[in-house]
Amino acid sequence: MAQKKPLDLIVIACEKSADSLGSDLLSKLPPLNIAAVAGPKMRTFPIEVLIPMESFEVMGFVDVALNFPKLCHLFFKLKKLILERNPRAVIFIDYPGLNLALAKALRKKGYSGRLIQYVCPSIWAYRKNRAQTMINTLDHLYTLLPFEAELFDGTSLKAEFVGHPLEKKIDPPKERGKLLALFPGSREKEVMRNLPLQLEVAKETNLPLGISVASPKLRPLIEKMSGSIPLFNDPYSLMKNADVAIATSGTINLELALHEVPTVVTFAITPLDLFIARKIFKIDLDHYCLVNILLKKRLFPELYGPNFTKEGLTSALNTLLNDKEAVRKSCRLIRSLLKCPSTHPFQVQ
Repeated sequence: MAQKKPLDLIVIACEKSADSLGSDLLSKLPPLNIAAVAGPKMRTFPIEVLIPMESFEVMGFVDVALNFPKLCHLFFKLKKLILERNPRAVIFIDYPGLNLALAKALRKKGYSGRLIQYVCPSIWAYRKNRAQTMINTLDHLYTLLPFEAELFDGTSLKAEFVGHPLEKKIDPPKERGKLLALFPGSREKEVMRNLPLQLEVAKETNLPLGISVASPKLRPLIEKMSGSIPLFNDPYSLMKNADVAIATSGTINLELALHEVPTVVTFAITPLDLFIARKIFKIDLDHYCLVNILLKKRLFPELYGPNFTKEGLTSALNTLLNDKEAVRKSCRLIRSLLKCPSTHPFQVQ
């Protein structure tokens, strides 16, 4: 059997958002011999796929617990592959629960290449002890948000704000749409937990509606739940046609802000997940939506857990409808906050 070429780089992208960032990263790198945990976007590049991204996808604390044996198997398989192939560098994209543990395990086993984390874990929100693990283990940290790099000032870890790729990807809107747009989530359980109430409240407004379908596999479920409401496969097409939105919490909120679409943010979680978040991980923030965190104020109404009720959503949506222009004006500040101060190539050496 022919021996495989020495690897320059292994990229680890274990979820959909990481696959998007990984695709953007691969487009900027010079010609290298690269292997990866990769999703559909990264798989369009000439790379060796070690494990498909889809193998790692789980949602919420409870789902992680239920899938723990499978994730453990994948963890040890990936560690073995990295040590055997011994690349010059490993870039971990987001997914800190697995990636930081993997980086630590690789160092313990004597891996001497560069370990790079792309996307800072939310240590400003919870699990602040991860910061010391990163300082002790990583060679470099690239952050998407300016305040994250500042958290490591004065430490041995080189942390750099490289800008958020969405700032360049999304152009300022040229005109306003008329739809009340619904973004129920990118996973089946998110859709099932969020869309019914989003739909119930949206229908009562008598506004024209549109619903985002984040992936083809979700279309049958959303069609069954929504009836004859128009569905959009391209989320940006829906955003361009949107006047306001109701969106499940996630990166989509930032994308909506860059499209200057006033949005109510929802996140339905199980009582057990809520208990774990509050009591075990001690998550207690002034704001949970990234748009609000960046602006340090409540621009987009947030309805998380027990606050996600019909009454709460109706009230938040009505308030937003009455204050659309002021919200749009504040959305424009997001673009300047996400802009990288200079072009910055990723370094593998």
